[in-house]
Parts: sequence; structure tokens; C-alpha cells
Amino acid sequence: MSFETNGGPVLLYDGVCKFCNSSVKFILKHDKNGVFRYATLDSQFAIDALKNDKPTDSGILLYKGKIYRESDVLPHVLLVLGGFWKPLAWFILFFPRFIRDRVYRFIARNRYKWFGKYESCPIPKPEWKARFIN
Repeated sequence: MSFETNGGPVLLYDGVCKFCNSSVKFILKHDKNGVFRYATLDSQFAIDALKNDKPTDSGILLYKGKIYRESDVLPHVLLVLGGFWKPLAWFILFFPRFIRDRVYRFIARNRYKWFGKYESCPIPKPEWKARFIN
């Protein structure tokens, strides 16, 4: 199965996490070319794409046939967004992965406590709906 839809990267996210949904909205607003597609981690697309891979409860980026996890997701999203965001991506990637991953895991473990959780996955705005898979 291809990890991309219409030639663009796919971001898999926790659909009930308020922080994750805010992150998706941020990307939607800054993705001027509309290259990103989105699917929740419990969607059939995510299940099929990750069938031979370790499951997770946090964001995953599927891009150019690769699976980016944990602290590799944000900088690669920023690199795709381009412009002002590229230097920030390179700054993040400057730090060793073991340090970035520790920070990422700490935030991921506490995201519901700090930011909250929806009862169910929110429905995207009509103008964004076509960019969501499933």
C-alpha cells in the first residue's frame, strides 16, 4: 500500500486528543499548497499502512515511503511546509534524537492531562474535509 495520497504526505494523528487536533489545524492553516492528507490512528487507512509496524498512540508521518515517528514528525512536517518553517526544522533536528524523543514522550504521556480529550473525533471544516482520509 502506498503511504501517500495524491502525491503528498499523510499525517496520522490521535483523533480524540485536543493537542493533536490543534496541531492538525495549525498544519492545515499553514499548508498553502494543500499537500498534506490526514487520517486518525484508528482509521482503516492507518491500520492498513501500519499493519507490519509497531502500533502507537501518537502522531506518525508517512512521507516518500518512510514512516516518521515521535520527534521526527514535527521537523519533517515543517520541512514540507517550507518557507520560514525550514530553519526551525533544521534547528530541531540539530538536537540528538534521544533527547528529542525524551521530550516528545514526556509531552505525549501528558497530552490528555494538559490539553484534554474529545469524546469523539471532531468533524473537520467543510473546506478541509477533502484532505481527510476515511
